[in-house]
Amino acid sequence: MATFEKGILGGFSGKVGNVVGARWRGKNVMRSLPQRGNYTPTEEQLLQRERFKTVIRFLNPIKSVVSKYYGKKQGDKSPYNLATSYHMKEALIEVLGGFEIDFAKVLISKGDLRGLERPTLAAAANQVLDLGWVDNSGQGNANPLDQLVAVVFAPATQLYQIFEFVGTREETAVQLTLPAFMAGQEVQVWATFVVETGKLAAVSTYLGVVTVL
Repeated sequence: MATFEKGILGGFSGKVGNVVGARWRGKNVMRSLPQRGNYTPTEEQLLQRERFKTVIRFLNPIKSVVSKYYGKKQGDKSPYNLATSYHMKEALIEVLGGFEIDFAKVLISKGDLRGLERPTLAAAANQVLDLGWVDNSGQGNANPLDQLVAVVFAPATQLYQIFEFVGTREETAVQLTLPAFMAGQEVQVWATFVVETGKLAAVSTYLGVVTVL
């Protein structure tokens, strides 16, 4: 694949002869048409495809969170691209027949803000989750009004609940109410702090697994 800015063809999109032109990540690119024939991917290529598919299946439902809070764009890589790369390298467990997400290594956000200190998680009646933490305002760049963001995932049903700006650092506790149909399900929980503008986040914390009451 080649990039070009000016030339006898100028910028173009589509097929011209045996060349395809397109815009990709803000650049004009050209590539030759793929050769026809029987292509058999290698075992490693198949594994890489399965890794990618597993990570994308997990991250896509929370793309709105990851895209906003997973650090800053690096070159042509968006925060979502960076999160995908991290999870493919660090948050997969190989199992018989494929891969699974290592929930303890999942990060829903990444940044230089100070995170949760001594977090706690407990289930309460009527599909409520009690989250607690210690107010560490004033330590580093921690501010009393930093906002809590949490993600709850039920692996059995592949359902997510996203909670944004549901509490402040100084409040030290929050109750998250889940839908009634999640009663009895085991859920995985992650939480983080972000500044009021949403432009800076902490490295998220894995709070663990709990059964919804």
